[in-house]
Amino acid sequence: MPTTAQELFDRVLDQDSYISWDTAPIDLPAHEKYSSDLAAARSKAGTDESVITGEGRIRGRRVAVIACEFRFLAGSVGVAAAERIVSTIERATAEQLPLLASPTSGGTRMQEGTVAFLQMAKIAAAIKHHKDAHLPYLVYLRHPTTGGVFASWGSLGHVTVAEPGALIGFLGPRVYESLYGEKFPEGVQTAENLYQHGVIDGVVPVRWLRPILDRVLRVVCGTIGAPSELEPAPTLSQVPDIPAWDSVVASRNPVRPGVRHVLRHGATTLTPLSGTGQGEADRSMLLYLARIKGTPCVVLAHDRALTVESGAFGPAALREARRGMHLANELRLPLVLIIDTVGAALSKDAEERGLAGEIARCLADLVTLQCPTVSVLLGQGTGGGALAVLPADRVLCTQNGWLAPLPPEGAAAIVYRDTSRAAEIAAAQGIRSRDLLESGIVDAIIPECPDASEEPIPFSQRVASAIAREIRELALIPAPKRYAARLNRYRTLGLP
Repeated sequence: MPTTAQELFDRVLDQDSYISWDTAPIDLPAHEKYSSDLAAARSKAGTDESVITGEGRIRGRRVAVIACEFRFLAGSVGVAAAERIVSTIERATAEQLPLLASPTSGGTRMQEGTVAFLQMAKIAAAIKHHKDAHLPYLVYLRHPTTGGVFASWGSLGHVTVAEPGALIGFLGPRVYESLYGEKFPEGVQTAENLYQHGVIDGVVPVRWLRPILDRVLRVVCGTIGAPSELEPAPTLSQVPDIPAWDSVVASRNPVRPGVRHVLRHGATTLTPLSGTGQGEADRSMLLYLARIKGTPCVVLAHDRALTVESGAFGPAALREARRGMHLANELRLPLVLIIDTVGAALSKDAEERGLAGEIARCLADLVTLQCPTVSVLLGQGTGGGALAVLPADRVLCTQNGWLAPLPPEGAAAIVYRDTSRAAEIAAAQGIRSRDLLESGIVDAIIPECPDASEEPIPFSQRVASAIAREIRELALIPAPKRYAARLNRYRTLGLP
């Protein structure tokens, strides 16, 4: 049996915490048949409209809630239902509350015609204002969610998950078959398929929804602690003076800890997000909501294992990165970018899908974000793929991390026509951590004692502590001053 709206609230909210915000639906003119349909729907569903709204608590945290009731005319949305939705969104915004929406609907209420169809515009506008107030909007899609509901408030979440097996799509399969005389291809409009294609962030049974929402809310509504609890960054004199090529070799060690290791040992309340939200997913770019050493943030990271395995990452990874940037900006969360890549893809597919443009847009977005930003050169930092997620308020580099326009072998091939001189050009280009610190490209070096591959857990915890320290220090700087300093940094970098 499908989960009803009230059952969903009972499963997700703290016991006895739900308070209805519903008032009587606005009275609209209705022909006799429609009036009869409404009366039958009220009797069948036990609700006075196709949505119910209110507030409750999730592990003590106050949230606003909206849910469709499918038994009421297939959860369809007309003028009265839309007015109830918008009033709830506006109240949640005024009261500075996170908002959880759970659609299950056939879409626009056909009995009300085109005027009902246009209600989606005002719902979308209300959600945009809610997000502009830097308030979380979370979506749980239930079976089925189609039509204008999916194409408006069902697709605007900061985080969007769906129940297993749910039919999710713009055009309902019955409508498609009626219009085109054939069945819609099987397996396309399912929660699982949309997750695989980066349209939604996950597939979650209702019994798991409450702890996941709690985990998300602890990040998106979290506070930043004081920096005094964490160790200061080491000085240049404390960093070993080792050849650049030694760092390149160390960074390529297959057992060197990557971002997953760092997050496993330095972060909590991790919630992975998936894809661009627009039908693309590149698993070499990771996107998380997390707390690093108790500090809430959005994490964007190259997955070293997948990047090495596939050779590089493509435009979809950069579009996912831009989604993470916008997410952090809308929620006013610190953004952490962890770099460990052999570089962006060099291929026909990457060129035709706009790789260069995505690098440019990442740079433009990242440099002009309003939220605090910290980037970390964890290992390899090659080419535009590394640069696209580098320019931040604070840039950290591990002792054996490095940054270069090309792999040293590629640079040697260009300059000397001899890849065997890679070590020579690595030294000449100033790619190692000490050189990057002296040139002002990075702000602090994270020690390795003596190599991350020999001490993976302490190293990972050290990286996490360094990130948390920088975020907490940035939080003390007024936002306009921090933003101006970032712009000036990259405006003057490299000038005498």
